[in-house]
Formats: sequence, C-alpha cells, structure tokens
Amino acid sequence: MDVSTALMILSAIAAYFIWFKLISRSLDGPRLWPLLGSLPGLIQNSNCMHEWIADNLRACGGTYQTCIAAIPFLARKQGLVTVTCDPKNLEHILKARFDNYPKGPNWQAVFHDLLGDGIFNSDGDTWLFQRKTAALEFTTRTLRQAMARWVSRAIKHRFCPILETAQVQGKPVDLQDLLLRLTFDNICGLTFGKDPQTLSPGLPENGFAMAFDRATEATLQRFILPEIIWKLKKWFRLGMEVKLSQSLEHMDKFLSHIINTRKLELVRQRQGGTPHDDLLSRFMKKKEAYSDEFLQHVALNFILAGRDTSSVALCWFFWLVMQNPRVEEKILIEICTVLVETRGADTSKWVDEPLVFEEVDRLIYLKAALSETLRLYPSVPQDSKYVIADDVLPSGTFVPSGSNVTYSIYSIGRMKFIWGEDCLDFKPERWLSEDGNKFEAKDSYKFLAFNAGPRICLGKDLAYLQMKSIATAVLLRHRLTVMAGHRVEQKMSLTLFMKYGLLVDVHPRNLKPVMEKICKAGESSPPKGNREGLAAAAGVE
Repeated sequence: MDVSTALMILSAIAAYFIWFKLISRSLDGPRLWPLLGSLPGLIQNSNCMHEWIADNLRACGGTYQTCIAAIPFLARKQGLVTVTCDPKNLEHILKARFDNYPKGPNWQAVFHDLLGDGIFNSDGDTWLFQRKTAALEFTTRTLRQAMARWVSRAIKHRFCPILETAQVQGKPVDLQDLLLRLTFDNICGLTFGKDPQTLSPGLPENGFAMAFDRATEATLQRFILPEIIWKLKKWFRLGMEVKLSQSLEHMDKFLSHIINTRKLELVRQRQGGTPHDDLLSRFMKKKEAYSDEFLQHVALNFILAGRDTSSVALCWFFWLVMQNPRVEEKILIEICTVLVETRGADTSKWVDEPLVFEEVDRLIYLKAALSETLRLYPSVPQDSKYVIADDVLPSGTFVPSGSNVTYSIYSIGRMKFIWGEDCLDFKPERWLSEDGNKFEAKDSYKFLAFNAGPRICLGKDLAYLQMKSIATAVLLRHRLTVMAGHRVEQKMSLTLFMKYGLLVDVHPRNLKPVMEKICKAGESSPPKGNREGLAAAAGVE
C-alpha cells in the first residue's frame, strides 16, 4: 500500500469519526456505536426491551431519536428512528397529521403474505373503504349480542368445566393457553360463524389454529431480519419462510371451504333458511361483489386483532388481581351486588349461567380494573409509523421523510408527567368519578391500548364485553394463585405475551365474607343507592 492510499484511508476514517461525533451529539437517545448505531443496546436489552425504552424516554423527557445503523446518508433517513410517548406528539401523529404517518412500505411488506391489503395492513383509500364498511357492522347492537352468545357458550360448556376439573384434581393450569384458546374460538365464531373448539377437554390441536400460529410466528420473524434477508429466504424457501408458505396454503383451503359453503347457505337463507350473524356473512350480504381473496383477508385481519389482544390483557389482569387482594375484593363486591339485584341472594344459583349482557354492562369497577391493566400492560406494547414528508413534532423534534416513528404504548402508562407520581401503581380508582358512580374514560392519547385517532379500535366495546364476561366467570367460581416457583416475565414480541405462560392453582371461591360485607353495608346505610352501597362495602371514600 503506497502512502497516498494510506492517507486516503486515514482521511476517510477521520472524516467518518468526525461525522459520527456530530451525529451522536445531535441524537439524544441511547448510546450510539460506530457503524452499529444503537444495535448493541437493542441486543443487550432484548429481554427487557420495553423497560429499556421506557428508561430512555424518562431520561429524554418523553421523546428521543436514535439510528439503527450509524452509516452516512442512511442514518438521516431509513436508519433514523424517533421514539416517543408524549401525548401531544401522539395526537399529532395519529390525528392531526394522520395522512403523513401511514403504516409504510416496510410494515406492509412484512405482513402482506398473511394479511394482504386487509384493514390492519393497508393505508389510504384501501384502508378507508374497509374501515367505513366495518364501522357500520361494529356499531350494531346485534353484533355485540352475537359476541355475548359466543362468549357465554364457550365459558359455560368448556372454560368453566376445565377450571373445575383442575380444581378437583389439584392440578395447575396454564391460564394463558386456556385464554388464547377461548378467545380464538370466540373470534372465529364471530368472524366466520364456525367454532374451531380448540378449548375442549384434552385441549385438542386444530389444523387451522396451528397454521395460524405458525404463520403469525413466521411473519413476526421478518421484523427481526433486514428486508433483503427475509426476502431472499422467501425466494429460496429457507427456514421459517417454508412454514409460512405451508401454513398460508392450509389457511387458504380452510377459509375457501368456509366461504364457498357460506355462499350456498346464504342462497338457502334467501329461500327461508337459518340466518347467519357473523362478520363474514355481513360482508358477503353487501351489494358490492367482494372477491374470495378479499373476504379471506377480512377474516384473517379480524382474527389477528381479536384473538391475542384480549387473552393477553386477561392474563395480566388475573396476575395483577392475584397480587392485589384489595382490588379482587372490590371486584367481587361489585359482581355480587349486581347479582343480588338480578338473581336474588342465593349464591348457589349464580354460577348456573354466565352473566348476561345487561349484567356485565353494569360492572363499572371491573371495567376500571381492566383499563388499569391495559394502561400498565398494553397488549400491543408499541407501534410504528412511516414518515412521508418532513415534519416537526409538537415537542420540537424534526422528523425527516423516509424515517420511522415508534410510539411506546407501554411507556405511556409509566410516565409520571402523564399519570402522576403513582403511575406504577395498580389503581383502578383512577378510572372512576370522585363518587365512584361512573367510569371516566381518559384522553385517548394518554391511553393507547385501543389506538387513537381515525384508526381507533372498532372492537373496543366487544373486547371489554368479552374480558368482563370471562373475568366474572372465573372470579365468582374460583380463587387463583400463581403456582409456586413459576416465573412471570414478558415475552419480547409484538404482543405482550407472558414468556412462560401463566401457571395457576385453582381453588374454590368462598363468597360468604363478601356477602357479609354487602349486608353490613346495606344495614348501616339504607338510604344509599346501589352504587353508593357498593362503595361503602368496598371501603371507597
């Protein structure tokens, strides 16, 4: 190597480190490394990613910028990531400048094989058309009633008997697995009117459910790899891409059969046959002629959205309730107070049937406890958007076109500047009015468990209905405890699963102390209404 070549190399290295020093100063996030950017920190904290992001956001006042690769030119565009949990920024991104922050090409490419151009993987006119169509269906009372029927059947005939058997035999159960099966059966029933019965005695495997699990797992793997790598693996049919392809074929056959069968049933229905009230049938009854591929994507999008989110939220809810006996007692007092009015004081008759829609709808404190769970442990802990045009966030942060913005939903619930000094406490009361009579919804940009803005979750009310129904069924019948030695940890995924499941021991529930409290409160304060009597029994100020 001659002197001039050596000087050129040294000059290039010196120029790079000068640039690197300048870029490091301009970004206020976690430490950057030459060439690798923030990647070493991501790898080092891969087992506690959400807490690590929350710590970085606390240190930076709610917003920071970092680059995945510290390479000139790339770092200011594709490599730049803006991370935020500031409600003002979130309202700007998700509402005020909604059109400037779509899902983006990277997200869509990853999910396209599984979800196509479905509502959760599309932008622009394609998304808007599906959103309007789906919104008409989700606002109908008949859909909520249909959901209530599917949930009640699954609870009565499968979920409760399995827990009862575990209690009698003294064997622990994986509550996360049971809840995943339960919500999968429910969402399949609501979406296309067919119950896969994955939650049955013996917990049988189901071909469609297994294919769906493999397909979602393989799709999530794509997020870990650079786009060029997973696309090459897809082209050469390597690794998880083979499983994805096989699973999609299985799902295609399963859903094609359902759609073709439903078409025949709808013809018979017009001739006086039995009507269907599932989402698939509702879309097929529209005047527009939807393709079979579109209808399949409709079904898969709603199954993906409705299955994992509710089951994961319930797992964290039961775990938090087990750690907080005070909250558990208040929930039980509320349930019993409602049932005394609707079913009488004989508690032995309460467990014959799951709570009906009108009873579930009155459980205000339970809804508060579920909301508090989602504040601390949102089912989808973070999301990201693509930046179309240069913009400046309300926090003053400049975001260039072609970069990405990640918003940490997990961190939002853990910031003192948003929720106060007690932000880490499990406190359902923060969701109630001062007199405890009403549930008070929070600013949707401070509570993003159901998203916000034009993309806010259409199934929010259905999710609460399902979660409240399942929670009451369990708590009325059983007292749960975490199995000795079981570790509860977060799984680093797009959904906040528990890494090792939730192994619990199932004990019989004794309602006598709760009923005594209700009676004593009623005797000491007869003029009070039902809600005030509940507050007195529960010790609410």
